[in-house]
Amino acid sequence: MLAVIIVVIGAGSYVAAQALARPGGRPSHAPTGGTTGTSSPPRVTPSPTPPPHASGSLGDYAVAERRYTFTEHTGAALGDRVLVVSVRYPDVGRARNSGAAGTSQFPLIAFAPGYRQCAASYNDLLREWASAGYVVAAVNFPRTNCFDVNPNEADLVNQPADLAFVIQQLRRLSALPAGPLSGVISATRVAVAGHSDGGDTVAAMAAMSCCRYPGLRAAVVLAGAEWAPFAGHWFSSLTAPMLFVQGTSDAINPPGASLQLYQADSTGSRYYLQLNGAGHLTPYEGVGAPEPIVARVTVAFLDHYLAGDGATVGAMRHYADVAGVSKLVSDGRLP
Repeated sequence: MLAVIIVVIGAGSYVAAQALARPGGRPSHAPTGGTTGTSSPPRVTPSPTPPPHASGSLGDYAVAERRYTFTEHTGAALGDRVLVVSVRYPDVGRARNSGAAGTSQFPLIAFAPGYRQCAASYNDLLREWASAGYVVAAVNFPRTNCFDVNPNEADLVNQPADLAFVIQQLRRLSALPAGPLSGVISATRVAVAGHSDGGDTVAAMAAMSCCRYPGLRAAVVLAGAEWAPFAGHWFSSLTAPMLFVQGTSDAINPPGASLQLYQADSTGSRYYLQLNGAGHLTPYEGVGAPEPIVARVTVAFLDHYLAGDGATVGAMRHYADVAGVSKLVSDGRLP
């Protein structure tokens, strides 16, 4: 269908046009409730004897933040889809690591929150990613966000197209000659990440025939699953490198759902981070254990596959393999 796009940025706006295909409807799994709040300063969690690492470690950059509203007119079927996007990005004027100074263009991570969750629910994790040299854009989806009094989880099937639309608009902003994001985003280094239903969303963008995002460099699926109403085939062609993260005590999205995705992914590089005794929210929201492990392992994964900054896969294992707490496996092996 033809989608006429109006993007509102502060007091300015511009109009563009694009064709977007969206699949149709679905029923339910996910937590209720959401949190909102203001961003806190980036939290730097030191690790003993860290492995050699190129510039781009946690805390290398102070983090700036902007909020954008992108409105997509999709026609009668879906109407206007208003996407509120919180963008966290490295403040190049306040690089804390001398090796990071002078860098001006950064990889983009588009983040999808879970059902009845919002970008603010993940403030700490998203700011940590940005402090390591990434532009992180988190989307409040129009019909499943924490402010919606009558959410519709069936709308998840439309979320991959929402996230693709946001990526396109952010790349347009970066290509403009002026503005807060002018020249900030690398056009060729794009990853997606998401939690719960947001994990289902980004898994589909990486590996579902209906919803693949072309040129994707990496995907991080936090407590995700294969969402049945997506029309098409999973892992029918080569996929971008994928990292699946899962708590063993997650009662909302049980480990079997993440393991199903991980084991079905036989076409590309894939990793599975098991968090022993962890539930559905605490590994990704707030600062409590095991969130610091998730932050370090995801950054090491993104450094290797998205930034390509010389970091090794060994850095992932260094942070992930904590006796009795967490374990990283790869290539279909089980924890």
